[in-house]
Amino acid sequence: MSSVQHSVSQAEGPSENALRHDVAMVTRLLNSQKILEYSGHVSARLPGGKTFLVQPQDKSRADVAPDHLMVLDLDGKILSGIPGVKPPSEIFLHCEIYRARPDVHSVAHFHHDATNVFTLVEDVPLLPFKNHAIRWKSGIPVHPDPAHVDTPERGRGIAATLGAHHALQIRAHGQIVTAETVRGVFIDAVHLVENAEAAYRAAAIGKVKPLTEEEIASFAHSFRREHHIRKLWKYYAGGAIRDGLFPENWNAAV
Repeated sequence: MSSVQHSVSQAEGPSENALRHDVAMVTRLLNSQKILEYSGHVSARLPGGKTFLVQPQDKSRADVAPDHLMVLDLDGKILSGIPGVKPPSEIFLHCEIYRARPDVHSVAHFHHDATNVFTLVEDVPLLPFKNHAIRWKSGIPVHPDPAHVDTPERGRGIAATLGAHHALQIRAHGQIVTAETVRGVFIDAVHLVENAEAAYRAAAIGKVKPLTEEEIASFAHSFRREHHIRKLWKYYAGGAIRDGLFPENWNAAV
């Protein structure tokens, strides 16, 4: 376990131990859903707001465990971790999003091809098509530079493109999803991909019809985000435990 430990009350948020388990579980879950696969990373802001957890660069996404995670500051400096390991090459997208967005407590970056297709065509943006895509009613901006986000300057560019939104696409590259919790970032990543795949299939048979403002407002009126996250987490984590993807005691970590 990391030598950097943070004592935090329940009111302030999850403990470092709980966050380590959540990041490990979400990484394995996204890999099992063919969203993360061989490349991509999930991070979690630690109590205090100035440091975060992330997986090592070369660790298989299928095998990430709580003890593998590194602690970094917002400048990308390693504060603790297994000696000799490196953070992901695109660590600065995490650093600069956390610096710019105090409301964000988890970030996922992945490279889902069917979703990224919407950055490769003209006049067909990725809009909310399915009901749970109301999460992105403010829009999903497209960052124009497809390069790896491997410098602080590029990280700041990503944060500027993201603005106050909850997700963005990097043209010809991949996606970034942000949320208030690690489990929330998992559910949002699943819904982002579902929304894109549904739009992709719909476009094959006719003109796609995104949700109208009235439809978004109607669904939002009855939608309970925290309940929805708990419900889907129970479904996905329960299935993962039955399949041996991670042990049951990880899901109960506090």
